[in-house]
Amino acid sequence: MASVPSLAASVHQRVADALSAALPEAGSADPLLRRSDRADFQANGVLGLAKKLKGNPRELATKVVEALPADDLVSSIEVSGPGFLNITITDEAIVRTLAARAEDDRLGVPRAENPGTTVIDYAQPNVAKEMHVGHLRSAVIGDSVVRILEFAGEKVVRRHHIGDWGTQFGMLIQYLIEHPHELDHKDQSSGEEAMSNLNRLYKAARALFDADAEFKDRARRRVVDLQAGDEQTLALWQRFVDESKIYFYSVFDKLDMEIRDPDVVGESGYNDMLVETCRLLEESGVAVRSEGALCVFFDDVKGPDGKPVPLIVQKSDGGFGYAATDLSAIRDRVRNLGADTLLYVVDARQSLHFKMVFETARRIGWLNERTHAVQLAFGTVLGKDGKPFKTREGETVRLVDLLDEAIERASAVVREKAQDLTDEEIAERGAQVGIGAVKYADLSTSASRDYKFDLDQMVSLNGDTSVYLQYAYARIQSILRKAGEVRPAAHPKLPLAPAERALGLHLDQFGETLTEVAAAYEPHKLAAYLYQLASHYTTFYDQCPVLKAETPEQVENRLFLCDVTARTLHQGMALLGIRTPERL
Repeated sequence: MASVPSLAASVHQRVADALSAALPEAGSADPLLRRSDRADFQANGVLGLAKKLKGNPRELATKVVEALPADDLVSSIEVSGPGFLNITITDEAIVRTLAARAEDDRLGVPRAENPGTTVIDYAQPNVAKEMHVGHLRSAVIGDSVVRILEFAGEKVVRRHHIGDWGTQFGMLIQYLIEHPHELDHKDQSSGEEAMSNLNRLYKAARALFDADAEFKDRARRRVVDLQAGDEQTLALWQRFVDESKIYFYSVFDKLDMEIRDPDVVGESGYNDMLVETCRLLEESGVAVRSEGALCVFFDDVKGPDGKPVPLIVQKSDGGFGYAATDLSAIRDRVRNLGADTLLYVVDARQSLHFKMVFETARRIGWLNERTHAVQLAFGTVLGKDGKPFKTREGETVRLVDLLDEAIERASAVVREKAQDLTDEEIAERGAQVGIGAVKYADLSTSASRDYKFDLDQMVSLNGDTSVYLQYAYARIQSILRKAGEVRPAAHPKLPLAPAERALGLHLDQFGETLTEVAAAYEPHKLAAYLYQLASHYTTFYDQCPVLKAETPEQVENRLFLCDVTARTLHQGMALLGIRTPERL
């Protein structure tokens, strides 16, 4: 089905036509339409036109009103103040538009007219290291942006740039050679056991590396073997990667996120490109040798001493820095994956690095007018005290512990409210509510801002939380079940109560909201829209009896509003990666 034009789009077109008819000398002028608390919409475009045409704005506005008679869309239009147009639309138009949306699986939301290919780099844990709270935001924000872009019609290629290369692997591999059973599993492979083995091995290897000079030498020689592609060394390195993936996938599974193995392309995936990347940069003159290192300099990047701080692509000892890997990844993503947009969901503290990497890629032509790169920078997760989130001992908080506690708290809330749920259902709902609460707290904050991790607030039934939205959805499902044989049906000729109008007008904004959210990579605006939707629904529920409405037609029409609200909540929450249980 074709997308359904929003009421705002229909009114905008109607007013634009009236402007052209009443003031032909103005050409095709923008009515500057916006939502208003004085009417449904306000058009402010006449003020600018009056200045341009050197006319009286109120008189010009009156001419526009005369050219825009009331019809099945506009019920009234009046001139206000210096020349604003206050426009009220008909109840019938609201219900007809929602009925058209309800006919469509996508609720009338348009697909992008000219979709491109976006490669999104997100959820990038490190091999042989535990995931902590700092890994939460890239995963949650990235997953939501993937869902939103795919829903909009964009071709999305996911990339998880895991940290799977570096000198620490010499130490780990050498230790495993000397202690060959350290990664053996007692039971079937579980994420917890995999991480426990890796943690134990890492600590033991580090202790030996720091205490034993001979082991340190053997470990450093092992790094050389790894970089040279020695078969035995690479096989053991692969064991660390595989063991870490068992753990990663268990955490992402708990987060209710799909991570596909072909999308995991770590730092090592670009090793074969590094030499050529450096050669191309040096031959083009974009990078130059400085004290033996291959560097790119920038006029606007200087250190505290006022001297330029370069991007080091290759170190003076011949080793490659992160920049070489990141620039090789750009080459691969543009040339082999056909990217129009490269999107990096990365901590704001890496902004300078990515600014320099992107500028380097632009200078050599890997990024250009057709292909651009964007860092979706995110802020820090803070504790209740407003400082970076740590345990009481000052350690970084394990991500798994955080998620388990959220599920535990949410399960307690569900158990308290549950009337007819089994223990198994309470556990399932507890996971959906707990993980939803963590994701929503993150996604309802603008990505660039820091936010406080406060589980008490996150699992609250009141305020701007996912639990409030989930309960609104479950409440609607309960009403629809109680309606029995009576089905939702739109009745456009029925007059609407103020709460019904407000709910209907907000429902109609879903498509425009999603278009804006996808264009700017801003899931927090979708979260805000859904919270407002649940709030409008709560007011409607309080003021407009549904099953006890005055006439059978009104019962059906209110059930229809309930149904479209539930579908919009369900679709919107799914795009945030949050489940909407039918019963709570």
